Amino acid sequence: MSKDTSGERGTSSGGGASPNLEWRFNQTLRNVQGLLKGRSIPGKVLLSRNSEPLSQGTSPGASPQYFNRSFSENDQDEDEPNDSSFEGEGWVLVQKQTRTGKLHNSKSTTSMGDAKVFNNTSPENSTSFSIDGQRPVAGARATDSARVTKITQELSRPSVILEKLRELSWSGIPPYMRPNIWRLLLGYAPPNSDRREAVLSRKRLEYVECVSQYYDIPDTERTDEEINMLRQIAVDCPRTVPDVAFFQHALVQKSLERILYTWAIRHPASGYVQGINDLVTPFLIVFLSEHLEGGMENWSVSDLSPQILSNIEADCYWCLSKFLDGMQDHYTFAQPGIQRLVFRLKELVRRIDEPVSKHIEDQGLEFLQFAFRWFNCLMIREIPFHLVTRLWDTYLAEGDSLPEFLVYISASFLLTWSDKLQKLDFQEMVMFLQHLPTKNWSHHELEMVLSRAYMWHTMFNSSPSHLAG
Repeated sequence: MSKDTSGERGTSSGGGASPNLEWRFNQTLRNVQGLLKGRSIPGKVLLSRNSEPLSQGTSPGASPQYFNRSFSENDQDEDEPNDSSFEGEGWVLVQKQTRTGKLHNSKSTTSMGDAKVFNNTSPENSTSFSIDGQRPVAGARATDSARVTKITQELSRPSVILEKLRELSWSGIPPYMRPNIWRLLLGYAPPNSDRREAVLSRKRLEYVECVSQYYDIPDTERTDEEINMLRQIAVDCPRTVPDVAFFQHALVQKSLERILYTWAIRHPASGYVQGINDLVTPFLIVFLSEHLEGGMENWSVSDLSPQILSNIEADCYWCLSKFLDGMQDHYTFAQPGIQRLVFRLKELVRRIDEPVSKHIEDQGLEFLQFAFRWFNCLMIREIPFHLVTRLWDTYLAEGDSLPEFLVYISASFLLTWSDKLQKLDFQEMVMFLQHLPTKNWSHHELEMVLSRAYMWHTMFNSSPSHLAG
């Protein structure tokens, strides 16, 4: 996952920030200042008792003492509708409304680059259309139509500018564009459109040869360690997203097994680690969606030709490999990368929400007891599966900066239940954090988590000492 990380969310060092970066930073800072003046922003982050407004000169490293708790289920207005899932419904466009003056609590917005996140945008205040413009879609997830147009224009270039594509993709990708964009963001498909098809064909053939060399061999040609690893993978595959029937299909299970075993053999420093099986699933869903219509519950992989299935499997393998290249030490012995992120999460929560941090500490609960799984499986097990691909749009847009940003996403996720956690004892917290009430989450709640994470990252990115290990 290659990415130029020269200050995407703040001023760059040395030569100063570009006008676009300055605009993004200033816009986010204005949102924070608006919050401190009592105005609403996505995530409904509430003020602590110390609500002194930030001065115009405040840096993004401002103290988090202003933030006490964040959105919880009890904070949501009774008449506030949840956004509908766009997965399987088609990407929807919403007429852009011009807002001047103060933001109203019922129609608050924040900006993330070119993307807008709208809270509580009711059907009577905006008109939604399907992507082909043929029929209105009431109550669908609000999306900035101009951003979709920009994505289309970027993809039509002879050579895609990846940094621009990352910026446009951060706030979500239309499902029908997702397969091609994910291949590009991961560096699997080249930016140059003239070379793209040839490169993909060559890599798909290379994967088939790897499977033949490493997987399609008798056990007599494997070491004892490789035999044990293959058995563990065979045990874990049926456990992968067990509540989604599609993944229990025999062909899907076999594809998972081949992908995981081939990856593990070619990455001996880590080998197979439980949890990596979950990381294949978003790629499977996205690349299958190019060839299967309707909802995942109606898919039948038996309808696909062996060649198409082979291509999909190869794409999943290479994209998984590219994705994990930037976080190898997350899955090596003792998983030091994940332990480092857990420590940083603990420190960040302490800075953002000291009361809940102190309560967790007083109860003797270690962050490692619940956050290890979050980082190991990248939240796939914590949210409804229909939201996973949207979350991964942001993951892939972050590129090499993802491990750092995962800390902020996890803090935002945890502090969704700040008030609730402070009322629980040790055993209750353990049970609660193992079975979080996200079953009925829609894109509305996920966007709130990401918006808060973005805001906190913007504030603290220039003062990383609070995360120093």
